[in-house]
Amino acid sequence: MERVRDVSELPKAHLHLHFTGSMRPATVLELADKYGVRLPEALTEALTSGEPPKLRATDERGWFRFQRLYDAARSCLREPEDIQRLVREAAEEDLKDGSGWLEIQVDPTSYAPRLGGLIPALEIILDAVDTTSRESGLGMRVLVAANRMKHPLDARTLARLAVRFADRGVVGFGLSNDERRGMARDFDRAFHIAREGGLLAAPHGGELTGPASVRDCLDDLHASRIGHGVRAAEDPRLLKRLADRGVTCEVCPASNVALGVYEKPEDVPLRTLFAAGVPMALGADDPLLFGSRLAAQYEFARLHHGFSDAELAELARQSVRGSAAPEDVKARLLAGVDGWLSGPVA
Repeated sequence: MERVRDVSELPKAHLHLHFTGSMRPATVLELADKYGVRLPEALTEALTSGEPPKLRATDERGWFRFQRLYDAARSCLREPEDIQRLVREAAEEDLKDGSGWLEIQVDPTSYAPRLGGLIPALEIILDAVDTTSRESGLGMRVLVAANRMKHPLDARTLARLAVRFADRGVVGFGLSNDERRGMARDFDRAFHIAREGGLLAAPHGGELTGPASVRDCLDDLHASRIGHGVRAAEDPRLLKRLADRGVTCEVCPASNVALGVYEKPEDVPLRTLFAAGVPMALGADDPLLFGSRLAAQYEFARLHHGFSDAELAELARQSVRGSAAPEDVKARLLAGVDGWLSGPVA
């Protein structure tokens, strides 16, 4: 067997990790017990067995089931100390996987009812991120995400809030949830507000629907990154556009298979994107439900798509370059990638 380097030691940036979905299974179970939350049977079984729940989100019923499990886990976050614990543990997991920079994505409206309102909720999240970053040494920032299922006016409110807290750790603005609902153009004003405020635009697209949703993110929202974006592989012209503009796709291969976007690991078009020169940042998406974290995405590329250590190093570089990290942090991480590649194999 060919000797290869340990991908958990490869310096990298993590650009696609959802807040609730970053939790450890044991943490959800402990918090559910603490607050008397009755979790859906499918979620409890998955959390106790270590096997991710069987999900298929390519139809609306499947997506609803996925959201129901996600919402149940989120309902276990009730107090500021729960938020602090989530952020601390997410950082610990990322550090184990070689991450040197984490941009965690959150819709603070989901936590506002239990944390005293929208602004207090975001302040609690940002305080937890700041504290954890200083104590752990992991660079951490926040990407505030609007919800496609809600009214575009709600997105504008979030965009203004995100800009207001740009000096407190917010670096980007996103758009998540089922891309089959809510046209990208409906959220153009919110993204204009965010971009004018200096935030990067990183909406989801090209996951549950095809290349058109990626084009919409580029044309209507002027995205500098695309959450997922894998369906762009179906359109060579779109691939060239992404490559020419240097738009990073936050690709989450294990998530794509778990949600039924692709039937088999080999079907995820990592090679197509890579060969086309589209920058990629591999991400874990929601490890709570999909069962694998950041380093496992690099192992996925190695095992199922034959990526060499040199190619994995290039993927890590692309993740760093696509991040909102300060230039000195980028330089340090890129030097670390070179060191990993020139170092000994296992």
